[in-house]
Amino acid sequence: MEKILIETSGVRSEILVGASMETVAGMLPESGVVVVTDENVNRLYGSRFPSFPVLTVTPGEGSKQMDGIEHLAGKLLELGIDRSGFILGIGGGVVCDIAGFLSSIYMRGIRCGYVSSSLLSQVDASTGGKTGVNVGSTKNTLGTIRQPEFVICDPAMLLTLPDEEYLSGLAELIKTAIIGDKELFEIIDRSYKEIMKRDFDLLTLLVTRSVTFKASVVQEDEFENGLRRILNFGHTFGHAIELQELVKHGFAVAAGMELATLFSFEKGLITSEENEGIINMLNKFGLLRKYDISGDRIRQLILHDKKKTGRDINFIFTEGIGKATVLKISIEEITDFYNRFRKNKKYL
Repeated sequence: MEKILIETSGVRSEILVGASMETVAGMLPESGVVVVTDENVNRLYGSRFPSFPVLTVTPGEGSKQMDGIEHLAGKLLELGIDRSGFILGIGGGVVCDIAGFLSSIYMRGIRCGYVSSSLLSQVDASTGGKTGVNVGSTKNTLGTIRQPEFVICDPAMLLTLPDEEYLSGLAELIKTAIIGDKELFEIIDRSYKEIMKRDFDLLTLLVTRSVTFKASVVQEDEFENGLRRILNFGHTFGHAIELQELVKHGFAVAAGMELATLFSFEKGLITSEENEGIINMLNKFGLLRKYDISGDRIRQLILHDKKKTGRDINFIFTEGIGKATVLKISIEEITDFYNRFRKNKKYL
């Protein structure tokens, strides 16, 4: 088991990678705890949950709406949860978003922690304190930054993930490697068979490296005023593709990373070899899927991006595998690039 600490603003968050989900029993208060999970996770693991009331949501982004948060808050009131209460989220990224957001606003904030059940959540969503709910179909428009007291990442839980969910999380792992860990990129590149077999020891190593990097970024820039922006590599186009095509987050981000990589190459920030290396990896794991979105529609979707300031956006480029940079560019320049890409891309 690996322990990674995030200490920000006087708050200490502990991430345990390789611990079993049963470890959580010794990390909770004796009373006042409510478990938030989804129907799938409850069906698979409910018998192993700690003995506290369980609130379930429907799997998927559709549950990340304010009316759902209000419903859950009402249930907390019915259970008598007060300001000394504790919310335990057991699930993937959606559950962590919901549980974290609810804990941050219920009675102006109560404690929370997560047992992270998906690869996407273990390498990204459950670490760093970001929470979010959607406004209509626009992702994470409402949200807070609130560090959980702990996150348990049990690689054994990844064995029950459907293949598409597992691969979706792999995209975020590759993102971390591209922006901040060249050695991680190399490990992923030479470990295709072990990754696809979901080798426990390898997954523990990969998740640990990803969380360690993200923790270092979050400790330096908790509220995304600078460095933390690099964690959004691939997300400007990715969120637009996810919204339009209704694909899983990781596949949309993979498409966004392809675009961001090609954009970086066009600007002379990376070599041809680096460009090909990144895109070949995305292809090797089957992460690049077909989509067809017009330039006008991409532009409309990007106008809702949280990184936008006026007519510009903080766009994340790669300067080589293991290094990223943020440049403020106009939405028109982004759209022009996308139109050139769309014209030349054969599989669209």
